[in-house]
Amino acid sequence: MAQTAPAANPGAPANPAVSTKDGNNPGAPAGGANSFTEAQAKSRIESRGYSEVTALKKDQDGIWRGKAAKAGRTHDVAVDYQGNVVTK
Repeated sequence: MAQTAPAANPGAPANPAVSTKDGNNPGAPAGGANSFTEAQAKSRIESRGYSEVTALKKDQDGIWRGKAAKAGRTHDVAVDYQGNVVTK
């Protein structure tokens, strides 16, 4: 009996909760229900080479926003529910 590929899960979310890629998804930061804790968001930012992460607060869109240093400069940083880290 031939096997067929399983059908796509119709109940699965359209966007993954956490990106497994090194880069950011297009359109990041994406608003949505963010399950990262403040410590996890800080760790995610630090894993991208930033230090001195401060003033992290989750905004009304579920995006963690704060400040972080890299290469001697301070940047505005954000972490969305997918784990994308973006700077301004």
